[in-house]
Amino acid sequence: MFELKKTQGRARRGAFTTPHGTAQTPVFMNVGTQGAIKGALDAGDLEGLECQIELSNTYHLHVRPGDELVRDMGGLHRFMNWHGPILTDSGGFQVFSLAKRKDIREEGVTFHSHVDGRHIFMGPEESMTIQANLGSDIAMAFDECVENPSTHEYVEQSVQRTQRWLERCIAKRQELAEQGRMVNPGQVLFAINQGGVYPDLRIWHAKTISAMEGGFAGVAIGGLAVGESTQTMYDVIDAVEPYLPKDKPRYLMGVGTPSNIIEAVARGVDFFDCVMPARNARHGKLYTWQGTINIKNEKYKLDERPIEEGCGCPACRSHSRAYLRHLFKAEEMLAMRLAVTHNLWFYNHLMTAIRNAIDTDSFDDFRTEYSGKLTQRL
Repeated sequence: MFELKKTQGRARRGAFTTPHGTAQTPVFMNVGTQGAIKGALDAGDLEGLECQIELSNTYHLHVRPGDELVRDMGGLHRFMNWHGPILTDSGGFQVFSLAKRKDIREEGVTFHSHVDGRHIFMGPEESMTIQANLGSDIAMAFDECVENPSTHEYVEQSVQRTQRWLERCIAKRQELAEQGRMVNPGQVLFAINQGGVYPDLRIWHAKTISAMEGGFAGVAIGGLAVGESTQTMYDVIDAVEPYLPKDKPRYLMGVGTPSNIIEAVARGVDFFDCVMPARNARHGKLYTWQGTINIKNEKYKLDERPIEEGCGCPACRSHSRAYLRHLFKAEEMLAMRLAVTHNLWFYNHLMTAIRNAIDTDSFDDFRTEYSGKLTQRL
């Protein structure tokens, strides 16, 4: 599945092969939570933006339109007409972030739907069944994402339960495969490392996962970017990375800014996802190689330049800053579409630049030049 081609320091250059194609890593996965990118982009747009992996969410698609409906439509690839790899999150983070009331037990979690308030129960077996119906290429194990801060005692109990849930996920996935109930028989499972901000718990869980004989194809670092400081996040990655399997990809869930990505690549991470580029775009915050701009600002009112000189995205090839600012001020839907198109293009080509830098042994120089620069507001 995963070929580690090259390293520079801890930065890794690889390739991950799925039934729907091979993704070059490090890779940023474009987030289409409900089977669509917010901002009115479809699967054809993603292909044009050189997206390698699309990410959708187990919980949201279970709530609507229903995972069994997606299964009956031939799986998520056919349903949304996307031909590349798909990763589905397990639903664990949505329980943490959306459910106002939840009851977490050994069996799983009972909570209320954020859409209609109905009771939902989800545990490892339910999450694996839903993801089997969706037919993604990568399914995530069901886990608990704890709040930061949480006590060491609670996080220790939680991470042990998450490990037991991982074992149940592996068993359920094998059962579904044996019964022929997987839309995508080539679907693989990623484990999720948890442990809050406590290095000892993170390391214990990483060692425990690494000691398992199989059943999973990659390991995610979950439960970060949920309120802790950026430095704390980096410290946790530094602590846990030496204990993760070297021959499997590492996925930092929900991260992040361009600088976060560069710094995490330097710490040995291979996969990323975040709603940030699309969400910020919908509010007029756009990424460039010099830093970010707010296209709504008055100074762009008569600016005939594209968002960024030399950018090859459809928005920059065809439209000026002045026009895009006008669209935002007029509250035209096209404003969001063009802005999201630009930001996703930027993120996907940021990853291309990172891969090229590792290939040419120039990643350290790339990190020095851009990690700080890309945090600037212009």
